Amino acid sequence: MRHVQVEARSAQETVRDYLASQERKSLLRFLTCGSVDDGKSTLIGRLLADTRQIYEDQLAALERDSRKHGTTGDEIDFALLVDGLEAEREQGITIDVAYRFFSTARRKFIVADTPGHVQYTRNMATGASTADLAIVLVDARQGVLPQTRRHSIIASLLGIRQVVLAVNKIDLVGFDQAVFDRIVADYAAFAAQLGFAAVTPIPMSARFGDNVTARSERLPWYAGPSLIEHLETVAVDDAAAQAPFRFPVQYVNRPNLDFRGFAGTVATGSVAVGDEVTIAKSGRSTRVRRIVTQGGDLPAATAGQAVTLVLEDEVEVSRGNILVAPATRPQVADQFVANIVWFGEQALLPGRSYILRTETDQAGATVTDLKYRLDIDSFAHEPAKSLEMNEVAVCGVSTQSPLAFDSFSENRATGSFILIDRLTNATVGAGMIQHALRRAENIHWQSLDVGRKERALIKQQKASVLWFTGLSGSGKSTIANLLEKKLHASGRHTYTLDGDNVRHGLNRDLGFTDADRVENIRRVAEVARLMADAGLIVIVSFISPFLAERRMAREMMVEGEFAEVFVDTPFEECARRDPKGLYARAQRGEIANFTGIDSPYEAPENAEIHLRTLGRTPEEMVETIETWLSERDSADQQYDEGGGI
Repeated sequence: MRHVQVEARSAQETVRDYLASQERKSLLRFLTCGSVDDGKSTLIGRLLADTRQIYEDQLAALERDSRKHGTTGDEIDFALLVDGLEAEREQGITIDVAYRFFSTARRKFIVADTPGHVQYTRNMATGASTADLAIVLVDARQGVLPQTRRHSIIASLLGIRQVVLAVNKIDLVGFDQAVFDRIVADYAAFAAQLGFAAVTPIPMSARFGDNVTARSERLPWYAGPSLIEHLETVAVDDAAAQAPFRFPVQYVNRPNLDFRGFAGTVATGSVAVGDEVTIAKSGRSTRVRRIVTQGGDLPAATAGQAVTLVLEDEVEVSRGNILVAPATRPQVADQFVANIVWFGEQALLPGRSYILRTETDQAGATVTDLKYRLDIDSFAHEPAKSLEMNEVAVCGVSTQSPLAFDSFSENRATGSFILIDRLTNATVGAGMIQHALRRAENIHWQSLDVGRKERALIKQQKASVLWFTGLSGSGKSTIANLLEKKLHASGRHTYTLDGDNVRHGLNRDLGFTDADRVENIRRVAEVARLMADAGLIVIVSFISPFLAERRMAREMMVEGEFAEVFVDTPFEECARRDPKGLYARAQRGEIANFTGIDSPYEAPENAEIHLRTLGRTPEEMVETIETWLSERDSADQQYDEGGGI
């Protein structure tokens, strides 16, 4: 019995020793990227197989799948090991990002297999966002392709400094050294401007395993390491641990009156009990009283640890704020310059409103200007008014509220963001912050003693913005003009902003491209907001064809003061009326970007006032608007008298 107990203890110690040795191993995160069909999935499958990471039943399943979906004849198709989606197997491509963990005697690895197709570039950026090293695959027969360059640029922008140039399928060019040398020279000339710390070229055949986990005898002219030898020995800087302390607050934990803690994950640096910390947005400092975890209190916490910090003082800290080291505080601003990689199928348009989301914070944001677009072939800085899918640009960004951030080059965790489309909730862009704009430091809100409430009260009316939208010729201007005339006659203080009139002055520099239309509406919305702040009833009559811009205008106003008026006239009727002769000219091709013909009109989904004009007179429709205004004002008055405000 004693002998059995000794053996059991020995087995337990062996397991503990093994687990401890695994904990001590360093971790390398890397991704495979490059153009389509360069062999990324095959390479990862080969790595997993040759490092004994595949069980016998998995291997048997892989053999069956290779016969059904494979592209290598009777041989095992290792690409199927990570191409798990049915669509991927049917088409022989990678669509999603596949993550795999494996280890060798020297190191642990997490590898991301990313797609090569242009339309899935956003998935490649996802894989690159946490990687330390990129394996850029190049088909030896094809050489450096546009997607090779695009992925390399994105890897550089996302902070990757170690690159392996894997010249794959070298067997298909007869293991020719001249082919390898030419590709290496081409890539080196291109990558010289990307700031990589090292580019390690390796010739290989992922399909047959040449130079993957062992050096190949079929490449006697190559004296460098195999891929796995390089991955096991490449130096990985623990940048997160060495960077200044950053703790983005994800949740305020208040289970009872006696406990108030701030939960999150230490993004970079470290913190210990008793350390002084500063709240990034307010600048107020306090000290750490406790570091709480599910397993008990800790004396200190480092990058990557999820903890709850209890502070000495009752300070205001909410989700989206950051606790930081006092001596190395981040920037706090609502305007900054950033590199943006655009993923959206619809172009990025300056002035259009998006949701900007950082690790724990978010705010409404607009790209104020495209400083330049980056040409992926020549690195030339090209002027641009919009940004198409998979293009990269340096942009000015403005947010509706200040954000705390570092420059991306100093801190990947707190210097990055994504842009989200307000209508679809799709992620349409990824950004890397360069620096705050100096003008953000010079511009501050001036406190005024007379506000919108006082200005409206003296006029004995409620400030309002009535936003008329509809096709050209729908009758917007006619109805808006008649409405203002009746409101004025009843003693109301009004002003009408008409699309044509504004283009004679404020917006005379704008054309009719999508980008100019967005800027047109942005400027008008800003003017309407100022007029509403003055207590006026503002009547805005613009085609304003895009949902996103009308939503932006709504969100700029005080809640309850904005009403969308949809002047709903069918296209055929507008074209029949054609009061300015514009439809006829557009149909002859004399006018480009004409709404309803070669530029879209996005009809309102839930307009407060929906005016169907066929069979109705302008006077009848004005009466509908007046009734709506009267009912709204009456409801507001009852709410005020009932103590709702």
